[in-house]
Amino acid sequence: MWAEIAISGLKLAVIAGMLLTVVPVMTWVERRGAAFIQDRLGPNRVGPWGLLQPVADAVKLLFKEDVTPAHVSRGLYFLAPAVAVFVAASTFIVIPFAKGEGIQVFGVPLRGLIVAPDLNIGVLYLLALSSISVYGIVLAGWASNNKYSLLGGLRSSAQLISYELAMTLAVLGVLLASGDLRLTTVVEHQAKLWNAVPQFLGFLVFLVAAFAETNRLPFDLAEAENELVAGYHVELSSMKFAAFMMSEYINMTTVSALATTLYLGGWQLPGIAIPDGWLGLVLSFAVFMAKVGFLLWLFVWVRWTLPRFRYDQLMRLGWKGLIPLALLNLLWVSVALAQGWL
Repeated sequence: MWAEIAISGLKLAVIAGMLLTVVPVMTWVERRGAAFIQDRLGPNRVGPWGLLQPVADAVKLLFKEDVTPAHVSRGLYFLAPAVAVFVAASTFIVIPFAKGEGIQVFGVPLRGLIVAPDLNIGVLYLLALSSISVYGIVLAGWASNNKYSLLGGLRSSAQLISYELAMTLAVLGVLLASGDLRLTTVVEHQAKLWNAVPQFLGFLVFLVAAFAETNRLPFDLAEAENELVAGYHVELSSMKFAAFMMSEYINMTTVSALATTLYLGGWQLPGIAIPDGWLGLVLSFAVFMAKVGFLLWLFVWVRWTLPRFRYDQLMRLGWKGLIPLALLNLLWVSVALAQGWL
């Protein structure tokens, strides 16, 4: 029993360390990627190629004066950033990162880098928990007692609820094909063919909804500077502001890992058998992280390529575009299963 608790704690430490590492790395990738796309240099002063710029930014935010306006609702004002980070970070315990067959530590099967391997409602857990992320944004907007912050929070709540429907319908096609809610079963189902091939339409809907769920361009209407002066976090400073930035990058990593698991085969490569044991653990983890890294770069690429939507365009795309396409994908999967094509 104690060995199992120790192994779970070790896995949690690995995942927490990975998430805390992703945030500074992605801030550097974001700025260097934007500079590359816009034909400029980007951060290049602090360390070689500007690699220490995230460290300088973290030090600045840690020691920056923490201003709390007198008119805010203090309890909810301080709770909102904590909710945003907690929800973003707690979704990873059901995502299988690597293959762990044939490995035992202290007599306990490792089962890869997944913390809760036998959770038979893994997908439902992810969808339910990710839907709570809107509370952090809404609380920040409402507790600031600022009209522009409130508008940013309301925009975000309407946006996230709208695009959650399309995302959930797209995921239903994957669950229908695999016949299980366990993410490990979904990965095993894609041993020969990734779900992104027969369900490309669902994969596309999921990706677009993921951009909206993470408030990334062209869907960042919750913090549109022209109308809202930075939106729901306009009254937040220092580490409270940094917490929302951290939650954004962690959410990006979450949806990238989930898209990899649901549609890109997880740690598997079609036609290539990954061995058991420690070698298989390292190789499968490398494959998984390569796919996640590509999707994270896609977030940066799209952000600095496409302009922001108007709010009516955003809602029209969600309700009149993505939801019908997701239903069409679900119909296709149902017919393909009935005919034995999948």
